[in-house]
Amino acid sequence: MSENQEPTSATPSNEPTVICGADTFSLPPKRPTLTYDASFWFACLAHAALMLSMSVLFRYADFIAYLVGPDGHVEGHLGWIVGVGMVGALVMRGVQGYTIDHYGPRLVWLASLVLLIASLLGHLAVARVDAPPIYLLRILVMTGTAGAFGAAITFISLRAPTARMPEMIGVMGSSGFFGWLLGPVLGDVLLAGSPPNQDQVTRMFLMAAAATVAALVFAALATRKSVRPAPQPRPSLFTLLKRYHPGVILLVGIAMGFGVGLPHTFLRAYTAHIGVDQIKTFFVVYAIVAFAVRISTRRFPEMIGIRAMNLLGLAALSASMLLYLAVDNEWMLALPAIAGGVGHGLLFPAVVGGGSGVFPRQFRGTGTILMLGMFDVGGLIGQPMAGSLVETARNWNLPPYPTMFVTVAAVMCLTAAIYACVTGIGKQRAERPRGD
Repeated sequence: MSENQEPTSATPSNEPTVICGADTFSLPPKRPTLTYDASFWFACLAHAALMLSMSVLFRYADFIAYLVGPDGHVEGHLGWIVGVGMVGALVMRGVQGYTIDHYGPRLVWLASLVLLIASLLGHLAVARVDAPPIYLLRILVMTGTAGAFGAAITFISLRAPTARMPEMIGVMGSSGFFGWLLGPVLGDVLLAGSPPNQDQVTRMFLMAAAATVAALVFAALATRKSVRPAPQPRPSLFTLLKRYHPGVILLVGIAMGFGVGLPHTFLRAYTAHIGVDQIKTFFVVYAIVAFAVRISTRRFPEMIGIRAMNLLGLAALSASMLLYLAVDNEWMLALPAIAGGVGHGLLFPAVVGGGSGVFPRQFRGTGTILMLGMFDVGGLIGQPMAGSLVETARNWNLPPYPTMFVTVAAVMCLTAAIYACVTGIGKQRAERPRGD
């Protein structure tokens, strides 16, 4: 059996079991796994290319500004379009766990990237900001992105020993920061000057589609030896959640999805509001810091535990929101970028690894997708809320963006307080992977 091959029904039946209540489920036998092999590095390249595609779109606000014209307000439309788009991600999460567990990550990964390419190119035909096509295309973009991202993470998690799963997820996720280093720089070059015009917007979506094509090639190479997993008994999603519920870490996932996704959506609108044209400094610093934190803390889940990582990450995200208030030029964007990068670097492996690790191996796809779905819930709730906060504050003659940033910082602090109280110092159920 190759290192990538899934167990089949012909495998000798000496596998361990997991007993839950009156039911017993057989676990797939452990198999030798090469953690950092060629397939892993091709997966990293695919993830980096996908993040390049997405980071070019960090200037999506310029696309909305082009559609609304120089006299319109961007934030309300932007928040709702991006927020509604998260419906696509949530729908994908709802079916992805079963699909990956049943068909394997390869099919879902490649099909999702094809969908993403088509939806990015479809934006070239959009002419109005208040019509259904832009909402539908944004839903499809997020469907494809969620599908590709979830399949990639699951592909890696299935190949990693459970005790090292947060580390492997963190290292693979770190490759995405290389895409983040390049994407915002290209975005600033492609959309230099103000206001944005049709040629600039067209080049942005073509660049994003080209990067996704590269991701498709690398994903195909990473999974070329994969085979369809053998069918296994599978309880319902409700039953799985009842038996392996990750607990209050789900709330942390929602808060992270809100806080980490905020600059992706609103940073460009904010910099335009304060008269700063470039955003690359923020994302370059953010990517470097997040990558450094991710690599230097890759053993933290075993050393200090998931709980401490989550609390530190939420504190860093809250600080990042308040540091936006000090920004008055491009270089000052480094301040919230540093704090945000620390929060992202700590939270992602802690939340995904800590939440999905409570699921046994044969249901790991469902567990991983559940945790990624919490990020999407954060975006679905948070992005429209953030846009509405800006618009409401403006209508009430309050400072629009300071109102929004302070409110989001308070949400991060409240989440940390709830999480700390529920888990309890010294008495929490260890939110570590349970083992195979």
